[in-house]
Amino acid sequence: MSTPPSPSDGYIKYDCQLIQEKMTIPLELFEPMNYWRNILWDKGLIGAYPDGIGFGNISVRIPGTEQFCISGTATGSLPKLDSSHYALVEQCDPSRNSLSCRGQIRASAESMSHFAIYNSLPDAQAVVHIHNRPLWEKYLGILPTTSPEVEYGTPAMAAEITRILSLPETLQKKVIIMGGHEEGIIAFGKTVEEAAMIVLALQEDAA
Repeated sequence: MSTPPSPSDGYIKYDCQLIQEKMTIPLELFEPMNYWRNILWDKGLIGAYPDGIGFGNISVRIPGTEQFCISGTATGSLPKLDSSHYALVEQCDPSRNSLSCRGQIRASAESMSHFAIYNSLPDAQAVVHIHNRPLWEKYLGILPTTSPEVEYGTPAMAAEITRILSLPETLQKKVIIMGGHEEGIIAFGKTVEEAAMIVLALQEDAA
C-alpha cells in the first residue's frame, strides 16, 4: 500500500498562467484519455493519499504540436472526470519555470515532465504518470531512473527526463522511474493505450 508523500508533493511548483474558460477537447482525444485514466484510477495507480493529496495524471498530445491536454491539478481523488477536469497546455518554458494553459482548472504539477517527453520525442502522443511504491522500489535503478537528487515538477526534472530519453533503453522500454519522486513512474507511447498498458504490465508482472 502506498505511503503518504512528503509535504511538498502534490503542489504546483511552476509559474502557471491559466486562461480560465470552458474548453472543448476533441472526442477522438478525450475519450481514450479519459477511458484509460478511469482504468488507472480503478487500479489505484492514480488516486489520493489519506491526507487528500492527489497523485497521478495522464495527457495526450494535440497532433502536430507540442501542446497537450492533461488532467488538472488535485483531480487524483476524483473517481470520474469530465472535460472540465482537463487543461490544455499551450506553452511551456522549463528554463523560466513557467507554463500557460487554458481551461477551467490548472494543469497538473507534473506538466513540465510531460512537456519534456513531448518536446524530445515527436512520436510520443501520450504520457501517464502513476504512483505505486512496490513497483517503484522493485524497478528503481533497474529500469531507466532519474537522479534521486532531482525533485518532481521542476525545471531540473524536465532536464533530467530529457537526458534519460537520450538513452536507447528508455526509448525501448518507454518507461522512466523517478528516482527523486518516491513512488513516481512515467510511461509514454504512440497512443494512450500503449502508455497505460506499459504500467499495467509492470503491475501484473509484480503481482
